Amino acid sequence: MRQPLVLLPGLLCDAALWRPVTDALAAEAAAVVADLTLDETVQDMARRVLEWAPRRFALAGLSMGGYVAQEIMRQEPERVVRLALLDTSARDDSDEQRRRRRGLIALATQGKFKGVTPRLLPLLVHPDRLEDAPLVETVTGMAERVGRAAFLRQQTAILGRPNGVADLARIDCPTLVLCGRQDALTPPEVHDEMAFHVPGADLVQIDDCGHLAPLERPEAVVAALRAWLARPA
Repeated sequence: MRQPLVLLPGLLCDAALWRPVTDALAAEAAAVVADLTLDETVQDMARRVLEWAPRRFALAGLSMGGYVAQEIMRQEPERVVRLALLDTSARDDSDEQRRRRRGLIALATQGKFKGVTPRLLPLLVHPDRLEDAPLVETVTGMAERVGRAAFLRQQTAILGRPNGVADLARIDCPTLVLCGRQDALTPPEVHDEMAFHVPGADLVQIDDCGHLAPLERPEAVVAALRAWLARPA
């Protein structure tokens, strides 16, 4: 029997982020990708996911999706049978991150939303993949579909998220913490911290990989998720 699996995308991402995973794990997991474009707080994003999610489910979130996944664990942890946190953090933004985020909000507000993705791209993928046309087209296509209004809502939600480091110790389901070793936005050390605080967490760091691990190194991500799905709940 396939496990219900809820997948949470990152900022300016949609179901295309997870397509390599959903395709490869179709035999093991009945996967659905949440829409995180409609709310201005991670709390409301989490509530919306919980309203339509199965009664019990496996949960994986990347980046902003990881922030929402952690909020779900604060709101209704008993519904999550296993948790995967990919290329994310339990911390709130640093001052530098807030400045960068507000700069991108200003750019989008001034009618220059199409300039946001080119500025973000070097932070999203490994430097060697910046000339990978199919990958870049996937990333820019997701951003275009998400759009300016949802981008502003998502950035507002991210800016307002809590610091959740103290909450990690209360997670009591099988947990995978995964990142690209060259992730420039949420570097390996923040994943080391999460894995340290979550009891029994597995830590996987993928070589030659940036922030968008499911798109950059799908085979390695699928292998890690397959092992995670096989762990006794």
